[in-house]
Amino acid sequence: MITDTVTQQFKQQVCDNIRLLEEGKNRFRVFTPFRFDDGDHLSIVLKQENNQWVISDEGHTFMHLSYWIDSSDLNSGSRKQLIDYALNEFQIQDRYGELLVPIHKSDEYGNAFYRFIQALLKISDVNYLSRERIKSTFYEDFKKLITQNFSQDQYSFDWFDKEHDSDEFYKVDCRINNSEQQFYIYAISNDNQVKDTTISLFQFEKWNHDFQPVAIFQDEKLLSKKGIKKLSKVCNKTFTKLLNHEQEIIHYLKN
Repeated sequence: MITDTVTQQFKQQVCDNIRLLEEGKNRFRVFTPFRFDDGDHLSIVLKQENNQWVISDEGHTFMHLSYWIDSSDLNSGSRKQLIDYALNEFQIQDRYGELLVPIHKSDEYGNAFYRFIQALLKISDVNYLSRERIKSTFYEDFKKLITQNFSQDQYSFDWFDKEHDSDEFYKVDCRINNSEQQFYIYAISNDNQVKDTTISLFQFEKWNHDFQPVAIFQDEKLLSKKGIKKLSKVCNKTFTKLLNHEQEIIHYLKN
């Protein structure tokens, strides 16, 4: 039977804890121990299409990721790069959001399944990227928030005071001028950035800059309380997270 042959190949290439359950004619649900970081299992189906067997997630992977990440963000920046890399590395097809791999020979079930599992796990990494990738997507999301809500003549990224700071020691992640005031905004993802921001704001005060400081954290709970306390002496407006606080941030900057 195909189930016995395929199951054996899946186990040989991946792990012993693999099970196939027939769901209809030429269609099997594949149960594995592999999960997304929130605990949900990967969704995998072995099915026949036009006389060819394929392994598919039937769109579940991207749908699952969209619970936590806006679908448009999966198609841009570092997240898209990570997804494209995984698809290319493991030779997986993206058919309008459905990830699949065709089986060309009977002895390729195991290899195809191995590549498919590796690709899904790699793609799921967009939910828990390494610190550097988190930092890049956080800053990317921050820049996107600004560019989508302000005209180009209102903001400057990586701004510095050309008069006092020719060496660019005290950069501002984003300076915004609205009709009434000037904001110096910092996107902060680690303790070193907390320290650097504090030093920069003290320096701007020495230069008698007229501005409103704003700190937007990737996640304030992950940062040193001592560092946050020092920062609060020169920055009285902070947002504990960028995620889910976008409207609150824009409302503050525009009013």
